[in-house]
Amino acid sequence: MKLDYVLPADIERRSFEIIESEIAHEIPEEIKPVLLRVIHTTADFDYLANLYFSANIMQIAMDAIRKGAVIITDTNMAKAGINKSALARHNCSCECFMADSDIAETAKQNGTTRASASVDKASRLEKPVIYAVGNAPTALIRLTELIQQNQFLPELVIGVPVGFVNVVQSKEMLISTGIPCIVARGRKGGSNVAAAICNALLYLADKKEESSE
Repeated sequence: MKLDYVLPADIERRSFEIIESEIAHEIPEEIKPVLLRVIHTTADFDYLANLYFSANIMQIAMDAIRKGAVIITDTNMAKAGINKSALARHNCSCECFMADSDIAETAKQNGTTRASASVDKASRLEKPVIYAVGNAPTALIRLTELIQQNQFLPELVIGVPVGFVNVVQSKEMLISTGIPCIVARGRKGGSNVAAAICNALLYLADKKEESSE
């Protein structure tokens, strides 16, 4: 079998066309960019039902990006997957504290995970924060604790850790706080999903800026 060579941009365009053609029901326009990019990343249509969006989340996300938010990820894989040019266009940045020496020491002293210690470090940043969790439910648990104590209020939280232990529960705990969030309910998720959601939001911000010019 011989396959025709397809340019990268054409692959993405055609992939999105295929995805839309296989979706049997209408998707609200405001959340469509996120849903399509997550499905494009995972080839998993379950996200049509599993991805939860809190009220007015897209406008909240656009406002956070306009304010030059820092995106905090719980893995360097997610950080690597977020488009650096798109971040720069909006004066945003991305950080992952998981490999920092002070995080390892704090986690050891407190008997917690590095993901939890990273949340504490992020809570001390004096700038708007988008927190993207694709791996560690302990990060969501610590976020929930600080949110409930009014000690850390990120602009929004992307809660998409993958796995089996405390994953489902931590996501539901986050939703119950009322913090603006996008959550992959159930066991599915991952660093690639977290990065895909961040990129979808950044690309949507690009389009909104272009349309306003």
